[in-house]
Amino acid sequence: NFPCDLSLSFAFSRYRHTVSLGSVAVMCQFCKPPQALEATKGCADCRASFCNECFKLYHPWGTPRAQHEHVQPTLNFRPKVLTCPEHDQERLQFYCKSCQMLLCSLCKLRRIHTGHKIAPVTQAYQTLKVYHTTGKSKEQLSHCVKEIMALLTDRQTMLAQALESSRQRRAEALANQVAEKRSLLEHASLMAFTQELLKENDPSSFVHAARITHNRLAQSIESMQRFSLSADPSFRHFQLDVSRELKLLTDLSFIQAPLAPVIDTQRTLAYDQLFLCWRLPQDSTPAWHYSVEFRPAARWGWQRLEEVTGTCAVIDRLEMDSVYVLRVRGCNKAGFGEYSEEVYLHTPPAPVLNFYLDSRWGLHADRLVVSKEQRCARSVPGLSLLQDADRALTSCHLTADLLVGDVAITQGRHYWACSVEPGSYLVKVGVGLESKLQEWFHLPQDMASPRYDPDSGHDSGAEDSSDSPPPFSFLTMGMGKIYLPSSANSHHTDANYRESGFTNGNGPSSPTGVTYPLPPRLGVCLDFEKGRVTFYDAHSLRPLWEGPVDCSAPVCPAFCFIGGGALQLQELVANRNANQTPVRRVTIQSRVTKLN
Repeated sequence: NFPCDLSLSFAFSRYRHTVSLGSVAVMCQFCKPPQALEATKGCADCRASFCNECFKLYHPWGTPRAQHEHVQPTLNFRPKVLTCPEHDQERLQFYCKSCQMLLCSLCKLRRIHTGHKIAPVTQAYQTLKVYHTTGKSKEQLSHCVKEIMALLTDRQTMLAQALESSRQRRAEALANQVAEKRSLLEHASLMAFTQELLKENDPSSFVHAARITHNRLAQSIESMQRFSLSADPSFRHFQLDVSRELKLLTDLSFIQAPLAPVIDTQRTLAYDQLFLCWRLPQDSTPAWHYSVEFRPAARWGWQRLEEVTGTCAVIDRLEMDSVYVLRVRGCNKAGFGEYSEEVYLHTPPAPVLNFYLDSRWGLHADRLVVSKEQRCARSVPGLSLLQDADRALTSCHLTADLLVGDVAITQGRHYWACSVEPGSYLVKVGVGLESKLQEWFHLPQDMASPRYDPDSGHDSGAEDSSDSPPPFSFLTMGMGKIYLPSSANSHHTDANYRESGFTNGNGPSSPTGVTYPLPPRLGVCLDFEKGRVTFYDAHSLRPLWEGPVDCSAPVCPAFCFIGGGALQLQELVANRNANQTPVRRVTIQSRVTKLN
């Protein structure tokens, strides 16, 4: 312990302001009267108390003020650094083990401390911390062992009582058997009496005694036939198997903090919100809860979600087109474990557009099926494709099914994503003028059109006019590939694919375009004012292809199926916990009528 010297009394003064204020309320020092609110936080650096709103206002996120130390609200803030009471503004940086007191750099030079053991205060701090922590751990260990011993003693007493109760019950049963055995001995004397009776020569005496003796003898024989042991002298059922308990005691050890969680990259994604999913390694101790930390990659200062009880978390209120860094760690009675590896997620370049597939707009139920939730569709090659197979050899003749979203875009920038089944034959994903799509859709379904040249790979409609943008723009996917066309008004970069590990499936780029492996999810971003549509690899947010599209009228998402295939819209993260998907009540056709 420290002696009661001057430095010690000064050190105590650091903590004299931490006494509870009782029922006295601490008011926010920055609220304008008479609307002052009660303070909820204090700042040791600002030496002031704030309400929630004022604290956010004066400590904006991403600034140095956001790193200030948070304390309980108070009217008197303790000093952050101890200074020497004899030498003004000199920090107490040393500890004299001989005198057991704190010293500044000037006090250390005094003759009184010559030859004393002096150490930096940080070293003394670590030594004392370890000493107190070790002592506390030993005390806790002793307490746990005493609890185990007490439990074993109680269990021993209970088992001994059960054994004694069984012994008493068996002793009573054996006593009854002894009494019964004694009655058998009486029966044995009856047999001796019968033998003597047979020696009787007087007929009248023999007949009189024989009738009574015969009845008693019959009863004795019947009793002997019913005799059996009613008590088991063996105690073989009272055996203890403590192998499992001995193994548990052998494996008894201190609790370890959870190991670093493993991020599930297949389920983690950035869409309308960030969805982070993880799991603990198999050999890790359980975690009571988790702490999720995230920040923009361009700035320092972690934000936290504390005490997350599950193995997934949703993070909202994020900046668009930004890269975020995320990590997570578990906590149990032993404290926090190690952080997981940091993962980087790129938020969409524009607000996410939520829409459903319109299943009531000329849908061919024999070839195209839309799910009940209106989030996925499947195309099955029908009888019409088989009937038209002979014409496919003589002309460019294809059977196509068009499916559109139930929203019409008239302004702004919007982003959405979908996934195409790798085994699909041909699926086109894109956008188009609502009126042109309706016009195209209501044409006969067996179309022989320059737009549907199977070698073009891109149904942009650019052949109609070289000066005006095309009325619709699609990317073609099929058989595990995605086709990126080349044109004067569009661009894609091979460098993006080389960086992400993609390879050109058809060799070097050609004027007609290139093919690449199909990404797990495809993102579409429409800029209505600029009349541009950009396609992304939704997993990494790398741009795949960009081109023009006519936005002089309402534009809607569109999907085209040729042959068998399946497509699914990306579900909003916000809807993952919803019980059911709301039913849409408006279709594009009715919305167009309303706009007109």
